Amino acid sequence: MKSAIKTVRGRSVPMLLDDIDTDIIIPAQYLTQTSKSGYGQHAFARLRQADPDFVLNQPAYQGAKVLLAGANFGCGSSREHAVWAIQEMGIEAVIAPSFADIFSNNAQKNHLPLITLSAADCQRLAQLPPAQAIEIDLLRCTIAAGDAVMSFAINPFFQHVLTAGIDELDHLLAQQAAIQRFHAQQQRRQYFVRMPRGSA
Repeated sequence: MKSAIKTVRGRSVPMLLDDIDTDIIIPAQYLTQTSKSGYGQHAFARLRQADPDFVLNQPAYQGAKVLLAGANFGCGSSREHAVWAIQEMGIEAVIAPSFADIFSNNAQKNHLPLITLSAADCQRLAQLPPAQAIEIDLLRCTIAAGDAVMSFAINPFFQHVLTAGIDELDHLLAQQAAIQRFHAQQQRRQYFVRMPRGSA
């Protein structure tokens, strides 16, 4: 069992760049660990090193819990390390107009909430002062930022595993009774189909 995540509250860091791939999130040369730890310090290393004023280098955004990203976030290779690196940075949720499918699957397995929000609403959140906290309610599918409240979309199953604190295996095991009933029904159905005509 994992910890249930029903709300995420904290400051956001705006990085509204489209098509950020997993090699940008965690460059391949840092994939030397055999555990899930040790990647956060290298997250977005190329962007950080290329620009001393890059948003993730700015003191005002240190300790932010929500990453505001651009469209197609997490595209590229399927490395799960990208999710681990983001989480080890202290990021507890990512908001973007869209996410790459494989990255979304990896985020689901590691309980990193991904919030799909329109590009316009992402821009609105990016204009908040660095000290302004936002609150993501995963049950109501809303984001509160000051007096403004925005609605967002999230995959229903992703929402379920996050808020219930379970993974796919937990969910499957919880359906065991229903699976057994279905199996019994299938066996009875096959028996009657195969039973010779005229049999009692």
